[in-house]
Amino acid sequence: MAWYAYCIAERQSFPELCRHRRPMPLTGVSGLFGNQTFLFPASDLAVIVSEHSAQDHERLDQQAARDHARVIADCFKLSTVLPFRFGTTFQDDDALRRSVRSNQRHFQANVERLRGKAEMHLKVLVDDTCPGNSARDMTVGQQYLTSLRESASRQRERQSKARALSVQMHRMFLPIAEEITCKRMESGKMLLDIAHLIDNKTVERYQNKYSSATLQLKECSMQLSGPWPPYHFVQRSSTQQQYSA
Repeated sequence: MAWYAYCIAERQSFPELCRHRRPMPLTGVSGLFGNQTFLFPASDLAVIVSEHSAQDHERLDQQAARDHARVIADCFKLSTVLPFRFGTTFQDDDALRRSVRSNQRHFQANVERLRGKAEMHLKVLVDDTCPGNSARDMTVGQQYLTSLRESASRQRERQSKARALSVQMHRMFLPIAEEITCKRMESGKMLLDIAHLIDNKTVERYQNKYSSATLQLKECSMQLSGPWPPYHFVQRSSTQQQYSA
């Protein structure tokens, strides 16, 4: 029987697994396509799965992606979780056990690192201070070379502004870890997409800091969501930043 995998959790969070070695139904949580979810025991871990067929795999769509995230969010209320990528499947029980066994130290280290932590997600939209035409819109010759230099200069200025703003956000929120991406929108604005890892106990404090930040950074349009399972931090333990123009 093939399994669809949602996330890894701590076995100790599910008392019903204490005396069982076989998969047990996870009550109150339906999976993709309304399928029953199960707790699949694997050493000190539990993998949240549901039965999966080849026909199911062909039906994976945006609704299925939302259901995948919903199951992980429901499990996050009960335990530390390590989310699997959408569409992760295992051919049978043995394939699932082998995967967990071969990565057990890695999984357990991540569980320890992320226990009691949550992810907050910030989107920060700010005006581009360096508008201008793209080099590809210029003619050949000296004008083209000049436009290349101007484009490179604008890109450096955008990256500098994005870094300065990300540093300012870091000082405001003081996360345990963060991941930041920045890109230029078609509207001409710059979007900073920021994931912050925080302690579960500090969610309310973080939300209060967000309210203060919206008042201080009036030139920015900000949107907050969370707390979420730590999607961006399963493979990471330090700051990750990516800036593009």
